[in-house]
Amino acid sequence: MRLLRRLILLLLLVIAVLVAGIWAYRHFILPPPPGSILIPPTPQVTPPPPVLKPVIPRHVEKLLESVYRQTEVTRSYDPSYVRLKYPGGDVPESTGVCADVVVRAFRAQGVDLQQALHDDMRKNFRQYPKRWGMKAPDTNIDHRRVYNLMTFFERQGKSLPVTYNAEDYLPGDVVAWDLGNGQGHIGIVSHYKTPDGRPLMGHNVAYGTNIEDALFFWPIIGHYRYFNAPADTKTTRQAPRP
Repeated sequence: MRLLRRLILLLLLVIAVLVAGIWAYRHFILPPPPGSILIPPTPQVTPPPPVLKPVIPRHVEKLLESVYRQTEVTRSYDPSYVRLKYPGGDVPESTGVCADVVVRAFRAQGVDLQQALHDDMRKNFRQYPKRWGMKAPDTNIDHRRVYNLMTFFERQGKSLPVTYNAEDYLPGDVVAWDLGNGQGHIGIVSHYKTPDGRPLMGHNVAYGTNIEDALFFWPIIGHYRYFNAPADTKTTRQAPRP
């Protein structure tokens, strides 16, 4: 009787070993049938943090929207002298010079630099540069010259210190540069920034209006803030991509 019991236990052990071997072969050794697809387990990946889009400060919203729109339509540079209506005169929006970027953006914000500069220049002509041999103000060209705009902003008390700290330049600020040989250039600080926090500039330097990393590309000779944010300004809205 004891022998029979041992034989039965041995038989059960053999059967258990065979079943375990068959299961292991089917799951770890036997290749998958034709047409089957092995799907690896999905790894646990931590989602990246959300990317914050730049925002347009409300107090210069229309100005910066104008700069962005100019990048779409103003695709050439033409410094030719053109007779303009006054006030509100402009060359075709498909072209222009660096000063036209500023003039168009200010008009969108409600300030006509053609008229404002002319009114001041007419009363204070001697305070403006004599670079062009002018004997009287000219509403066709005065507001399209960098050094005249710089003088106007200075006379309006809008000058700020020139620094090489990117945080000192806020969206909507105007920056003037020296390109060399007495040639001035001007542009507007945008709300877009480089990954390291340097604001991009809206300007036209011979190939149409663009928003580029140009703040510290040339020596800065002027920094102006015409539109100051109200103390209680808190609302901003998301901007279109450049």
